[in-house]
Amino acid sequence: MSDAATANAPTYTSEEILAAVLKSVDDDKAEDIVQIDLRGRSDVADYMVICSGRSSRQVAAISEKLVDRLKQEFRVSSKMEGKETGDWVLIDTGDVIVHVFRPEVREFYQLEKMWLPGSAHRGA
Repeated sequence: MSDAATANAPTYTSEEILAAVLKSVDDDKAEDIVQIDLRGRSDVADYMVICSGRSSRQVAAISEKLVDRLKQEFRVSSKMEGKETGDWVLIDTGDVIVHVFRPEVREFYQLEKMWLPGSAHRGA
């Protein structure tokens, strides 16, 4: 790796990003927070976090604040999709994928069932 690449390499771990994500969504009163360890199961990311907001407005607010906090704390530019409707917002931080749902939409898609077997940790 060149000196320039080393200088631009992230100075944080996926576990630090995960901890910041969990704290942020908990601080913003997200409900039914689930973290799923994807290491060794997917090349997409190391972790997935799934949580719910009570309304479209709360889903959008949880998502916006999370992206802002990660940018301030880690200088991570996250990709966000779905904020306009506020039903299901997907946030890709690179190491951690975050899904923020309205409860009805989360129940309909049941994303956890696809990834859960033996790896989920309910908390917060």
